[in-house]
Amino acid sequence: MASTHQNYGTGRRKCAIARVWLTPGEGKITINGRDFKEYLGRPVLEILVKSPLVHLHMDGRYDVKATAKGGGITGQAGAIRLGISRALLEIDTELKKELRAGGYLTRDSRIKEAKKYGRKKARRGFQFVKR
Repeated sequence: MASTHQNYGTGRRKCAIARVWLTPGEGKITINGRDFKEYLGRPVLEILVKSPLVHLHMDGRYDVKATAKGGGITGQAGAIRLGISRALLEIDTELKKELRAGGYLTRDSRIKEAKKYGRKKARRGFQFVKR
C-alpha cells in the first residue's frame, strides 16, 4: 500500500474546530466521512469551504479530508476554510502573501458573548412591566 504525502492544517471559528488534511488528488472534499455538499447542505457554505482553493486556482489538484466538531454548520465551514488555508501554506510558503491578501489566514475571533447576571442574555434585559 503506497502512502501519499499529506499536509495538515487546523482551523477554528466560533466554537468549531476542524482538522484538515490535503493530499494530491482530483479535488474530492469529505467532511466527517461524508461528501461536503451533503454535509453542509447550503451552496453558500460550499463556496466558503472551496474559496481558498479557488482563489489560488488549485480547486482540482488536492483532495481534502476534514474532521469538524463543535459549534454549528456555519462555524465548522469557516473552520475548515482556515484549515485548508493553513495546509496550503504548509505545502508552499510562497502562497502566504496571496492567502493573507485574500483574508484566508485571519482567524475570525468573533464568539458568542457570555450571559450577564440580572439579564436575560448577554445584553438583553428582562421586559419592563409598567402596570
